[in-house]
Amino acid sequence: MRSIWNGAISFGLVSIPIKLVNATESHSISFRQVHSEDNGRIRYRKFCELEDREVTQSEIGKGYEDADGTIIPVTDDDLSHLPIPTARTIEIVAFVPADRIDPLQMDAAYYLAASGAPAAKPYTLLREALKRSHKVAIAKYALRGRERLGMLRVVGDAIAMHGLLWPDEVRAPEGVAPDVDVTVRDKELDLADALMDTLGEVDLEDLHDEYRAALEEVIAAKAAGEAPPEAPEPAKGGKVLDLMAALEKSVRAAKESRGEEARSEEARSEAAEVTPMPSKRPRAAAKKTATKGTTAKKSTAAKKSTAAKTSAGKTSAGKAAAGKAAAEKSTAGKSTAKKAAAKKSTVKKTVSPRKRSA
Repeated sequence: MRSIWNGAISFGLVSIPIKLVNATESHSISFRQVHSEDNGRIRYRKFCELEDREVTQSEIGKGYEDADGTIIPVTDDDLSHLPIPTARTIEIVAFVPADRIDPLQMDAAYYLAASGAPAAKPYTLLREALKRSHKVAIAKYALRGRERLGMLRVVGDAIAMHGLLWPDEVRAPEGVAPDVDVTVRDKELDLADALMDTLGEVDLEDLHDEYRAALEEVIAAKAAGEAPPEAPEPAKGGKVLDLMAALEKSVRAAKESRGEEARSEEARSEAAEVTPMPSKRPRAAAKKTATKGTTAKKSTAAKKSTAAKTSAGKTSAGKAAAGKAAAEKSTAGKSTAKKAAAKKSTVKKTVSPRKRSA
């Protein structure tokens, strides 16, 4: 990368030779002014008022116009020898926490490249000191004809410098905020938080300039003699009357864009079922499961019925056996009584004739 400024970093009594390199670049598409009738280039020619002739770039210098119109010439040599220590030096004046710097002050960004081998050791020392302290360095330097404020910080293995606006160059936000009293409810804040959580974070590498891409398509189409692509229909909008409704709709839209709405609906559907199941099963499997349940119930009922019948059978058999035993006992008793009676009758018959004989 080509350097745009050579000098040194003044770090106490340590001097670090460096080169200033642009850290950013513009990818915007630039246009030329042309004559609309024939596309001829419109150029601004530089004329000298006193000589009334066109001059080249090498003949053009700088000059300061005094209040009375007098022009005071100022050369590049004059600027390089300004009576200030920051003319060719980035002078570090303080080290502060990074959050002390208001982003509104940040301007152009540069990389500070070590100039030669002797600069490697002090350059590395400053870089590691910034890393360990978790601070940034505030410095003053002169560039393009003016003294500027800068902030040095570590980016990877390099030291970067952000140009800073002077504090008095940042305007106060007077008259910018709404001048009416507004009450924000907790529910509205909760929805705003939900929307922020749903949108989440983003990798800045995934973002790109859609305007530039569309402009390149238009230019390519016109260069090929084709009709430029048509612009898409703008989204239909309306006046927002209900902030809560707008927030809720935004949350739903953000979830749908990330595919979260479908998952949440599926989760709610599963939770609403009477019998919780780990996952949805096909109908055939569910039918099979139901059949198994019915069969199991029938089998249990059959077992109970069989057991009841068996118990009843055993009870009836017991009663019958008891009745039979009682009947047999009664019959045996009667038979014994009959035998005893017969025997007694025989004895009586035998005794009676003996009495008559006597």
